[in-house]
Formats: sequence, C-alpha cells, structure tokens
Amino acid sequence: MEITARLQNAPLSAQKARLVGDQIRNQPVENALNTLKFSSKKAASIIKKLLESAIANAEHNNGVDIDDLVVSTFFVNEGVTMKRFKARAKGRANHILKRTCHITIKVSEFN
Repeated sequence: MEITARLQNAPLSAQKARLVGDQIRNQPVENALNTLKFSSKKAASIIKKLLESAIANAEHNNGVDIDDLVVSTFFVNEGVTMKRFKARAKGRANHILKRTCHITIKVSEFN
C-alpha cells in the first residue's frame, strides 16, 4: 500500500527540487531523512517536512510500522510562475520569474 503526501506551490523551482529528490528515491525512510537533514540545499528542508508528513500519514491512518517504510515514488511537477518586474536604468524593466512546483512523495512498505 502506498501512502501519499503532496505539497502544492512550493516556493522553489522544480529543477532544484528534483536534484534533492533524486538522492532519496528508493531509499529506506530513515536513510532519506538523514540525507535530507545534512543537505545544504533549500529544497532539502521543504522535502524533509513533506517526508515526515508522509510517514505520519502512514502511521496514523494505516497503522504501518515506520521501520518498514521506503520512499517508493518521488516526483516534482512545475507549478504556477509568478511574473514580476524590476526597474532598471533609463526607464527600462527586467522580468523576474518566481517559479513554484508541486512535490509528491509516496512511501510504501518494504517487503
């Protein structure tokens, strides 16, 4: 049984989140949490909270033993992009694209 946790509109780009997510895919939950704890990336703290939420969902809603959980699926989709402008010299403006992403983590029991 797969238990899911999702985060919509996370304030970072999908590419940066995928870099961190590739490190924890198909790992036991304990190893994944340690990897995220010691990572210096901004995405690591966001994904760590989401993984802890998935673990809590598995324990509370389905009564699964935490020691048997594995990160079975991890994927990131692009979210909405907020468009901003920054004033520049001589009346010009530069575009600023504030990207967001949707992160999904699925944990399952290791058999």
